[in-house]
Amino acid sequence: MTRPDPGVLLGLAEAAAGAAAAMLAAGRPAGPAGRPEVAGTKSSPTDVVTEMDRAAEKLIIAQLLAARPGDAILGEEGGEQGGGPGAGQVRWVVDPLDGTVNYLYGLADWSVSIAAELDGTVVAGVVTVPAHGEVFTATLGGGAWLHAGGGPPVGLRCNTGVPLDRALVSTGFGYAVPRRIVQGQVVGALLPRVRDIRRGGSCAVDLCSLAAGRVDAYYERGVNYWDYAAGGLVATEAGAVLGGLAGRPASTGMTIAAEPALFAQLRDLLASLDAERDA
Repeated sequence: MTRPDPGVLLGLAEAAAGAAAAMLAAGRPAGPAGRPEVAGTKSSPTDVVTEMDRAAEKLIIAQLLAARPGDAILGEEGGEQGGGPGAGQVRWVVDPLDGTVNYLYGLADWSVSIAAELDGTVVAGVVTVPAHGEVFTATLGGGAWLHAGGGPPVGLRCNTGVPLDRALVSTGFGYAVPRRIVQGQVVGALLPRVRDIRRGGSCAVDLCSLAAGRVDAYYERGVNYWDYAAGGLVATEAGAVLGGLAGRPASTGMTIAAEPALFAQLRDLLASLDAERDA
């Protein structure tokens, strides 16, 4: 079997993400009262999913499988489907709408995120942020790039040499009350120790902002693999470390990203705050 080229996989991901982003942007009613219909909820009554989430995922999957019918898919809305283990196996990790509440309210930080795994390793990723007119891409070993304004792609590098007490740190919060209680305690303890906190509402966008030097670090408890698979590759290809607490990989338990020295400082502080817990 010919080993798939990450650049080719990236091209397919970009095309599918672009099509879904265009559909989502066109499908959102204009104006503050023009909210998409909520189709259901996930972890709590405030953790919503819209019909547009589902339609975008169906569009992405159809486009990817039309090009590569034997591949596996892991989608936020549809779960695992297709494919099987084996050398050269490609699995697409799809978040059709990261930042659904932002999308619902007409805020700009929502994205379409698609990663391509090869033999279990993410080798290509794209995060499309339509409201900002930006597309972030990365391939394993090929760097991270920002495409915007029709100009040539710009190589990305995360900020370095920033101590924790001067770091601008992005984070997010879960929707279940027991988790929010602890997250409020953790961010309250963290705030006096850093430059400031930012809460954008999309894990994928936050990780790309880290790659672009717009924030210095990111952490969050409760994000899923599809939230950070593509953005995590963008961040690591821009020089960041992506991981969890106590030497564990990034996970739903805790996801942290920053350049290596700052990563260590933030990880140790979060560990001291017992941040990987719920009330």
